[in-house]
Amino acid sequence: MTDATAEEVETEKKSGKKGLVVGLVLALVGAGGGYFATISGLIPLGTKPAGDHALTTADHGTAAPDALPDVAYVDLQPIMVSLLGEGDQRHLRFHAQLEVPEQYRADVEKIRPRIVDVLNGYLRAIEIGDLNDPLALTRLRGHMQRRINIVAGEGRVKDVLVMEFVLN
Repeated sequence: MTDATAEEVETEKKSGKKGLVVGLVLALVGAGGGYFATISGLIPLGTKPAGDHALTTADHGTAAPDALPDVAYVDLQPIMVSLLGEGDQRHLRFHAQLEVPEQYRADVEKIRPRIVDVLNGYLRAIEIGDLNDPLALTRLRGHMQRRINIVAGEGRVKDVLVMEFVLN
């Protein structure tokens, strides 16, 4: 009687490998099906709309470049500021242009002295230690952009283009 009970216990211990293999096969089939559906275009991910065929040229079959945005550039007068730090005095020469939508060019040119005043005050507050970071110019552009947007109004100035940034 003890032999019969031992045989029953051994037959009940089945490995769960069959379910694991079936799950693995189904996962591979699903991944392959998803890949095929994406590549064949059944699932439109990252593809261009069908109406873009008019942009291609007949000569080379390449897409024509997008039209340039309707922007204008407002030149700011160069600014020269004295910076104090670490016991010596240094000078910063700064020159920038503002990228503005064409319809706001006259508005921005009208308030150009106010923009130069804001930038002059900001640049005088900078310490030489702030300029040692490799990303300092990017950070400064962001700060200047925010100050200019406060003066000019949101949406009138798209970007601040730094033409000259020299520390002597």
